Amino acid sequence: MNQSGNTILITGGGSGIGEALAHRFHDRGNTVIVAGRRRDTLERTITGRPNMHAIELDVNSAAGVADCAQRLLAEHPRLNVLVNNAGIMRFEALDRSRDLTDAEQTITTNLLGPIRLTNALIDHLTAQPGAAIVNVTSGLAFVPLFATPTYNATKAAMHSYTLSLREVLRDRVEVIELAPPAVQTGLTPGQESRPGYLPLDAFADEVMSLFAQQPTPREILVERVRSMRFAEAEGHFDAMMAQLNAFATQARQG
Repeated sequence: MNQSGNTILITGGGSGIGEALAHRFHDRGNTVIVAGRRRDTLERTITGRPNMHAIELDVNSAAGVADCAQRLLAEHPRLNVLVNNAGIMRFEALDRSRDLTDAEQTITTNLLGPIRLTNALIDHLTAQPGAAIVNVTSGLAFVPLFATPTYNATKAAMHSYTLSLREVLRDRVEVIELAPPAVQTGLTPGQESRPGYLPLDAFADEVMSLFAQQPTPREILVERVRSMRFAEAEGHFDAMMAQLNAFATQARQG
């Protein structure tokens, strides 16, 4: 992936990982468009940064995604990089019957959303030089957190989807997976300062150093997530799953 001169769309770019990466890609000489539902957070992200733009997008709406793609390409015809980053994470109890609204919203946002947006932009991207698609998954795609089962499942599905997409688009569009570990962001209540989670700036800095490698790795894996990514292949999946869930429970309880 080219390090500069791109026009990059980052969904969920108004906060957390999306915002941090948007600023760093912009610092490297790229035009960056941040997309999300809340105009106020998007405007805060782009304030004081020339060649950084905001566009409202609700990935939960198929019509909204199509409309956003049309507006986006009209305003930024040189778009050549899509970063599917928007996502939600909800805690769920599997041991009793429950309202499935959280599960359904998680699937729509985390799985249907990036599929819809990729589909809306794919004809354009395949015609652009230096095109790339970056799908943000999670270490939980490989080792599940019991308290967030649907989130884990959507990220595992996006990992699989990315594998297929990469092969189909080989030699036309570079397809990259970014799988974060637990990072201090607002993804869940209290997570911004949760002990033991990777500070956001440290995570973003390490991610950008990996993007700078030539060739760009097919999977962007900071050091802290690698043991999760390869737990099954290296024969320590059960131990990693137990360790992860014990750590997460303790961290949430303070």
